[in-house]
Amino acid sequence: MERATILLLCLLAGAVAVRGEDPYFFFTWNVTYGTISPLGVPQQGILINGQFPGPNINSTSNNNIVINIFNNIDEPLLFTWNGIQQRKNSWQDGVLGTNCPILPGTNYTYHFQVKDQIGSYFYYPTTAVHRAAGGFGGLRVNSRLLIPVPYADPEDDYTVLIGDWYSKSHTALRKFLDTGRPLGRPDGVLINGQTGKGKNVKPLFTMKPGKTYKYRICNVGLKNSLNFRIQDHPMKLVEMEGSHTVQNTYDSLDVHVGQCYSVLITADKAPRDYLMVASTRFTKSVVTSTGIIRYTNGNGIPASTVLPAAPDGWAWSLNQFRSFRWNLTASAARPNPQGSYHYGQINITRTIKLVSSASSVGGKLRYGINGVSHVNPPTPLKLAEYFGVADKVFKYDIIPDEPLVEKASLVTLAPNVLNVTFRTFVEIILENHEKSIQSWHLDGYSFFAVAIEPGRWTPEKRKSYNLLDAVSRHTIQVFPKSWAAIMLTFDNAGMWNLRSELAERRYLGQELYISVLSPEKSLRDEYNIPDNFQLCGAVAGLPMPKPYTI
Repeated sequence: MERATILLLCLLAGAVAVRGEDPYFFFTWNVTYGTISPLGVPQQGILINGQFPGPNINSTSNNNIVINIFNNIDEPLLFTWNGIQQRKNSWQDGVLGTNCPILPGTNYTYHFQVKDQIGSYFYYPTTAVHRAAGGFGGLRVNSRLLIPVPYADPEDDYTVLIGDWYSKSHTALRKFLDTGRPLGRPDGVLINGQTGKGKNVKPLFTMKPGKTYKYRICNVGLKNSLNFRIQDHPMKLVEMEGSHTVQNTYDSLDVHVGQCYSVLITADKAPRDYLMVASTRFTKSVVTSTGIIRYTNGNGIPASTVLPAAPDGWAWSLNQFRSFRWNLTASAARPNPQGSYHYGQINITRTIKLVSSASSVGGKLRYGINGVSHVNPPTPLKLAEYFGVADKVFKYDIIPDEPLVEKASLVTLAPNVLNVTFRTFVEIILENHEKSIQSWHLDGYSFFAVAIEPGRWTPEKRKSYNLLDAVSRHTIQVFPKSWAAIMLTFDNAGMWNLRSELAERRYLGQELYISVLSPEKSLRDEYNIPDNFQLCGAVAGLPMPKPYTI
């Protein structure tokens, strides 16, 4: 799709441009229950304006996005914008540590700017286990026309949302977790809300012969890593969670929960239908779904029933991670090349080692980080901090930077909040002592994914770090009995969620918040609380704090 057509498409979606500042795009969402049958069996789904999955948000760097959400389901609701950094604006992050939920029968308007970002993202509901019923959709941030992109404009731009799926309702799944039971195996895998099974399956996408298309592939599921591939069509990786990558070609990609990849695919094969395939990884029994890509001149010739094989084992997946490289010469949201930021030359000011664990508390399953399983207090952490009543709601730094391994599995329940000094360069180690793969996401930032290795981390392991061209991204997997290292500058003031992207782990406590406070309390560093912001818990009825100024 020609990038010049993006503005027209956004205008058709209900956008209004405002002179003198970056354009605004306005959306109204009616969130309801509705009957869906993605696995062939009717079940209750969460719809946005009657759609499952929800509508795509199509934007361009620095656009302002305004979404008025009417909650017409019977439970409190929040949405997060996975990967959007919300610069100076954790007020819009849409998680329980920053926002009061939107109560049933009420509405709330999010207003955020996709500042200095490009790339492929998605949104989803963060409350309860609502993500298991839908409410998710694609969110793309296109490059501004004046910023060169390191590949020719594709003929079209497609969003592919893949994820595992359960036939039970979100309320039933929540009861499982509340009674101490894990979710278990999924009942299916979806590609854009479908399995590709049954009669009269319609194509999801069409391609003209000889043309090249961009596919944005995101794992929006609950638990399982998925392998994605297309019959007879190699994929050229060009972007990953907001970063242009070295353009290697892959026959298949492991997409872990919460991750997004953009690939280019050229329609240069015999005209017919071809199947996209998404299948579970690292599971005893493999669950697979397909979706049809149709050549416009294929005359409806059906796809081969022989599916391309998936890789086996996680060593293959680790080697694929090692092949990912930052494109140092490409410009992202700004004109300067990505590689002009030399992260490998910055001195580390703090190392935080986070060890995950699964434990039983009161006979029920809980997941923890450094011996603490997070619980959300009635007052959002950000509000407690802003109103000066944090000491009545939570304590900072109740976990050590270097946990005692033998105590990591002894879990206590409490709000888990780390205090990180503004603008310091920090190394975070994510260590997995368990037998299952994990996936971690950090709101408010991109980080450099410098290493994933088997075993336990020690300082000597820094010798294996990629300090030149590790991809800057927001989600990273940690393989069983392995560790991952990420590095970043905490230059975005706010309260930011570091969480397991696996729904059952997050719901049962495997998350924490990172408080990054600017000592200046200046609008240069953080925005004031929005005028429409909902107050709840201990801050309801309190006088508003003095607003920040320049």
